[in-house]
Amino acid sequence: MSRYAMLLAPSANRVYADQAARISQAELAAFAPVLSSGLAGIATAEIGGVEYLTFEADLAEADIAYLSNMSAAYALFERVGDMLRPLMLTPLARYDSDLITIPKYAGKTNEQFTKLVLNLTLLGSAFARRMLDGGLTVLDPLCGRGTTLNQALMYGYDGIGVEIDGKDVEAYKLFLQTWLKRKRLKHTADLIPVRRQGRRAARRLEVTLAPSKDDHKAGAVQRIIVLNADTTGLDGLIKGNVADLIVTDLPYGVAHGSYDEDGGGITRRPLDLLERAVPEWLKLLRPGGAVGISWNTKVAKRELAEDILVANGLKPIEFEPLAHRVDQGIERDVLVARKYS
Repeated sequence: MSRYAMLLAPSANRVYADQAARISQAELAAFAPVLSSGLAGIATAEIGGVEYLTFEADLAEADIAYLSNMSAAYALFERVGDMLRPLMLTPLARYDSDLITIPKYAGKTNEQFTKLVLNLTLLGSAFARRMLDGGLTVLDPLCGRGTTLNQALMYGYDGIGVEIDGKDVEAYKLFLQTWLKRKRLKHTADLIPVRRQGRRAARRLEVTLAPSKDDHKAGAVQRIIVLNADTTGLDGLIKGNVADLIVTDLPYGVAHGSYDEDGGGITRRPLDLLERAVPEWLKLLRPGGAVGISWNTKVAKRELAEDILVANGLKPIEFEPLAHRVDQGIERDVLVARKYS
């Protein structure tokens, strides 16, 4: 087997950067099922005073294409004796990277971590080998201002979001419109009322876009749909079996949520929300699809979150440990589970 060394991208979040090497080892191992070569010796090593992710494999061109999309991949080298031979990375990047990096607001999830959770969810689904092909649909049922949806766009996928806060939906619409106009990309963006049983039940943001005029002319467009609605009450608002992946960041106890079923306002208790929302979400997920969630384990134990997914017929996917510290009050973990029927 050949030896490889991957240089990891720096993260603006220092706490996350300090844990990126360990998390990247787990992510690399998760790519194993889509690679033509086995992986061995996954570790870290210091080369020339710089830390690298190291491993052994016999990578074909398609394998490198998959690994190009690792959330922290910056450069890949084959180790030849004491030398490093650079290999070309070809990450999925339909649009300029500032689609992901420009939005700045309180509570925004780290972009590298968002990509990590999307990758792990896809790799845990029956659609893992379609990663490079585009055409998948990602649902974020707690989408905030669209970080996950924007990453889906970068991959060539469609996105569906649900967000209870109307101001977040309007802010996302404004950002997308401004960004698309500045990039001179042909698009449409409309925010329209949605009725259920004759009454207004939600607002719906519909965006169509394409990376070039030729793509748009050929009908090769991508779509983003965001519902300004309660994620626990989606009956009649979205048709079933529309999503291949569900990827979301549960409330950490300070932002996002849904209406409390007793009418007491918005609840941000992640387990309560998960218990009420998962049955609604699974109606929208195609068989073979997977659910990927991240959350604060200081307010919700992993075992309890896993129990809720299992009780709804999902099978958890085993990965190397991914739990990590975010700040003094948040310890974050990732859980992925597949829907088999």
